[in-house]
Amino acid sequence: MSNANAASATLQPRLARVTCAHPGGLHQLAYREWFDPSHGDRDSAPVVVCVHGLTRLSNDFDALARALAQRGWRVVCPDMIGRGDSDRVADPMLYGVPQYVADCVALVARLGVEQIDWVGTSMGGLIGMTYAALKGNPIHRMVLNDIGPQLDWLGLDRIATYVGQVPLFASIEEGMAWLRVVMASFGPHDEAGWGLLTRPYLRPAPGGGWTAHYDPAIAEPFRIMMASADRQSVPPSMWHLWEMISAPTLVLRGAESDLLSVETCQAMQSRGPKTRVIEFPGVGHAPTMIAPDQIEPVLAFLSES
Repeated sequence: MSNANAASATLQPRLARVTCAHPGGLHQLAYREWFDPSHGDRDSAPVVVCVHGLTRLSNDFDALARALAQRGWRVVCPDMIGRGDSDRVADPMLYGVPQYVADCVALVARLGVEQIDWVGTSMGGLIGMTYAALKGNPIHRMVLNDIGPQLDWLGLDRIATYVGQVPLFASIEEGMAWLRVVMASFGPHDEAGWGLLTRPYLRPAPGGGWTAHYDPAIAEPFRIMMASADRQSVPPSMWHLWEMISAPTLVLRGAESDLLSVETCQAMQSRGPKTRVIEFPGVGHAPTMIAPDQIEPVLAFLSES
């Protein structure tokens, strides 16, 4: 193995933080940055920002980020506030897309680049769509992972059953076993894949044992939205933002997804950026981009330009 290949095989991210503002104060947004120096100068490398789902964290992109970095990208994966290594905030209503977009604007400013590509899973896709609809945004190409401008009640109801529920586990093995049940919709994985999905999710609890990595209060805005929703109508949509997006967009859909319907994907292909869709059999919400067959379409799409 050459020195360059050996370095790529052992590549690890750099943990950094950027200070962001919220009404009444400041908070730290943590992010993991991947770059393989064998590809040259980091400052001239194309940048991909990868943003996780509602209860997830930056480590979800470890497999994808390593693959991108090995091909010359600078990959930045933030923990959105209330998750992972980022700060928690006192007002739970700040756990919403407007604050998340503002934090990402600060993050991109810290990176010192004028153009980025975007990969967003679920909530990360909602943040990306909102950001990409803003005039003067830096998003060049966008990948939306099992998310679109219209969501289905079935998936929202399922999310409501677990978001904010932060059990205490006696051991990390007990927590990982529980998560494999909760995350069954992610589809089949080998033991290494389940380890990537579950181990970073768990953190030591202050009084002993293990618990989830996030602030349970992130569920409060979601609960309010669900409690006030009119179930006789369609769920809240973002079609008005979708029509404002011009960045070429790829949608990854789990064939068994209960959040992103086939009908919504069909509409996305004829409106706004007229996206293309790739569907993965045997997967629900959401594809994890750990297996090569889920990583390769993302690499190919981002490499087109």
